[in-house]
Amino acid sequence: MLEMLKRSFGVLIAVLALSAWGQSYPNRAVRIIVPAGTGGPDIVARVVAAQLQTQLGQPFVVENRPGANGIIGADVVAKAPPDGYTLMVYSSGFVINKFVHKTLPYDTEKDFVPVTNLVSSGGLFIAVHPSVPAQTLQDFLELARKPESKLSYSSPGVGNTWHLAMEVFNVVAGTKLQHIPYKGGGPATAALAAGEVQAMVASPAPLLPHYKSGRVRVLGYTGATRHPGAPDVPTTAEAGLPKYDVDGGWFGMFAPANTPAAVVDKLYREVKTAVETPETRDKLLNLGVWPVGNSPAEFRKFFEDELRIHADMVRMAGLKPE
Repeated sequence: MLEMLKRSFGVLIAVLALSAWGQSYPNRAVRIIVPAGTGGPDIVARVVAAQLQTQLGQPFVVENRPGANGIIGADVVAKAPPDGYTLMVYSSGFVINKFVHKTLPYDTEKDFVPVTNLVSSGGLFIAVHPSVPAQTLQDFLELARKPESKLSYSSPGVGNTWHLAMEVFNVVAGTKLQHIPYKGGGPATAALAAGEVQAMVASPAPLLPHYKSGRVRVLGYTGATRHPGAPDVPTTAEAGLPKYDVDGGWFGMFAPANTPAAVVDKLYREVKTAVETPETRDKLLNLGVWPVGNSPAEFRKFFEDELRIHADMVRMAGLKPE
């Protein structure tokens, strides 16, 4: 009986200690690793980080760690101390890496704790450079299907969400656009705006500024309804390609495995408050993304579903692990 009381007391002390740790967190700067270059998920990460800094009174520093389609940055987070002071914000490209690389320096499912999904991108834009003689999606399909067509498209890297989406487009539309990978969403969209490539499929956030300035032409949106930032752009269903309804992806927050549950829960609650703050919410909506802020349990279920969905997409696109 005495031994049982000792064990129970020990468990109680541990629970109270973790709870106190969660309440005092953070008491110094928090580093948010974005495993991509500028112009991608870091746009969302910086908006949310600024609000978290206001709420919690500690710096939330966003650090870009691009390379190998996010693998380099993700590995930094996987091997960081599980104390809540090193976090990751990344896109659904994080899920895809598991299926397009033979080996990874970390375990996608075991080395990270899903904290919360920050935002959803809704759908994706299909865009071309203005020099491409296509005013509609049907014009573009007719052009791209010609045997002599040598059109190329940009993406943030091999296995990235946009890369996979365009390879699925090739299958569904019967085209053979050539993939030109860049180091991040910003460089990939800039490449299209500069005419280095002729097309791309991309999330609205990094592409909208180029669309509004006239540097790119958007031919379709893969969402169920038109995007509010580009109401003149038809959905792919409206444009005559109903089978191409690829989801726009998401930007989620992860922590290293074994991060205390009290810290994970506090992060989730603070992020939820942040994305629901009117000013932050408006900034995110203006970027063309929708705030989410779901619970760790909800995000884990969503993450597991995304693994299954993207495994099927990789098989459909015919991508082989490298």
